[in-house]
Amino acid sequence: MAMCSTFYPRLSTHLNCKSFSFFPVKHRFLVSIKAFSSQTFAPKADDLPASIGFLGLGIMGNPMAQNLIKAGCDVTVWNRTKSKCEPLISMGAKYKSSPEEVAASCDVTFAMLADPESAADVACGKYGAAKGMGPGKGYVDVSTVDGETSKLFCEHIRATGAHFLEAPVSGSKKPAEDGQLIFLTAGDSVLYEKAAPLLDIMGKSRFYLGEVGNGAAMKLVVNMVMGSMMASFAEGLVLSEKVGLDPSVLVEVISQGAISAPMYAVKGPSMVKSSYPTAFPLKHQQKDLRLALGLAESVSQPIPIAAATNELYKVAKSHGLSDQDFSAVIEALK
Repeated sequence: MAMCSTFYPRLSTHLNCKSFSFFPVKHRFLVSIKAFSSQTFAPKADDLPASIGFLGLGIMGNPMAQNLIKAGCDVTVWNRTKSKCEPLISMGAKYKSSPEEVAASCDVTFAMLADPESAADVACGKYGAAKGMGPGKGYVDVSTVDGETSKLFCEHIRATGAHFLEAPVSGSKKPAEDGQLIFLTAGDSVLYEKAAPLLDIMGKSRFYLGEVGNGAAMKLVVNMVMGSMMASFAEGLVLSEKVGLDPSVLVEVISQGAISAPMYAVKGPSMVKSSYPTAFPLKHQQKDLRLALGLAESVSQPIPIAAATNELYKVAKSHGLSDQDFSAVIEALK
């Protein structure tokens, strides 16, 4: 790990898993952030952990694990539905029948699950990864969960003598395929250093945010903003068509102005055609809005726009759109 000790110095901050308020109401503080671009440091074979586990091979986990295999990593996989492991096994991955077995056989284990409940079962359940952890090992949860759930994982993992890092990602299916994810990490700095070359294979940048819970909070704030942006964009498309304008032209106008965003340029043309190929499921966007509302409630921070947006996504779910892309929220307005 020569490269890691040179370029990723350990932070002096003492990390712990005890409950805390992320933004105390009366005494607010700023989190010290370390940011790195994967374009700056190209990982070398000698810098990579000897064996890597990957739990959860859905829309995001599958391409992330594939990128590790393509980079020459020794990867062991597990998924509830074993058939999802087959493409990776054909690429050279090993297979174990439980998260416990994966963790026991690997130096660093990643987990990418759909929701806090699934993530908790995989990390701390009867045959969970914690049962296979021990001193010298590391567990990196890249799922999107709330801060309290992440702290629970931290407690279980650290109780075994292993290290814990939360590292939720910003980005959906295409960035995962292209190795262009953004990792929002927090937890044990020694594991951050160890996992950094692996994060650089799967992503374009990474942020170290300090104590466990900060990564989860940052991800929820980002996805709260994203969900609200998409809902407003959907309203604009529907309104433009209703008043006799061409919504395709609206997409072009927006793309050339100050409010231009890659998300609008990518999703807009498909939304105009009422096509919603799934990159980020609508049910997951609504889940993240719900968790963001809980985070805001914990610090008495009003977020009325996000609250209204959450209701719109709930309506879309009631219309059977849960597994469609989150851009399908536009259907709730028609």
